[in-house]
Amino acid sequence: MADFGRVLTAMITPFKEDGSVNYDVAAELAAHLVNNGTDTLVVCGTTGESPTLSWEEEYQLFVEVLQSVAGKAKVIAGCGSNSTKEAIAGTQKAAKIGVHGSLQVVPYYNKPPQAGLEAHFQAIAQSCPDLPMLLYNIPGRTGQNLNSETVARLAEINNIIGIKEASGNLDQASEIRRLTPNEFQIYAGDDSLTLPLLAIGAKGVVSVASHLVGTQLQQMIQAFTTGNVQVATKIHLQLFPLFKALFITTNPIPVKKALKLQGWEVGSTRPPLSDADLEVSRKLEVVLEELSLV
Repeated sequence: MADFGRVLTAMITPFKEDGSVNYDVAAELAAHLVNNGTDTLVVCGTTGESPTLSWEEEYQLFVEVLQSVAGKAKVIAGCGSNSTKEAIAGTQKAAKIGVHGSLQVVPYYNKPPQAGLEAHFQAIAQSCPDLPMLLYNIPGRTGQNLNSETVARLAEINNIIGIKEASGNLDQASEIRRLTPNEFQIYAGDDSLTLPLLAIGAKGVVSVASHLVGTQLQQMIQAFTTGNVQVATKIHLQLFPLFKALFITTNPIPVKKALKLQGWEVGSTRPPLSDADLEVSRKLEVVLEELSLV
């Protein structure tokens, strides 16, 4: 069973002033993240603005990040699509580049029923049987929930090794844990729910906050897994204002602003996203200052 660690960073995509991808900063940021608590980088997911990246840009990002962290961390490629055929083609190409796994989001906009979702993920898994695959359930973005019973059936497929559970529903996460084997890995899809999900058997988090506090997240998870629940809770409560601030408007607008406040030249978001307004910026600055992050 593939092991992607405890803290997986859903990495942002830096852009230049002209809107093109800044591959140099992406490589630099990837290395920085790995040196500060990140076990695995998830490239071209939601936080990476995948809806506005071309496939060519995504493949180049996979290459650049793989080279930057070679031998130090793993790379999971966001290859999901609302077209099964397109997702298969993208995943097969990413596998040839050498990524260590793929992240497959619930198909968005077309809202397939559970039977369609099951067939979609099964087809992708079978197309790349040697590439570990994480399911990605985020109904707030996709308009459709991947039910726990469907997850349990998909968990029987050898290379579907886990799920990024971002429904925000702790009961659903509990049901997934109840229905799946212990080796099936559940990752929190929301930083603020990492500790609660650890309590019901999750392995870790696919994190946005780890751009800023990856080391602290590792410490929190380590404390919990070694029985120091009070220490884990203390870290969680310290970081909780940051977890919430990073989602006061659409992700990744706040985290990109936070990185810019730290001096990273990550550029703007791509349309139709917009940059952080004055109110969002001020709220972020307050939280970052309180945590001595700026």
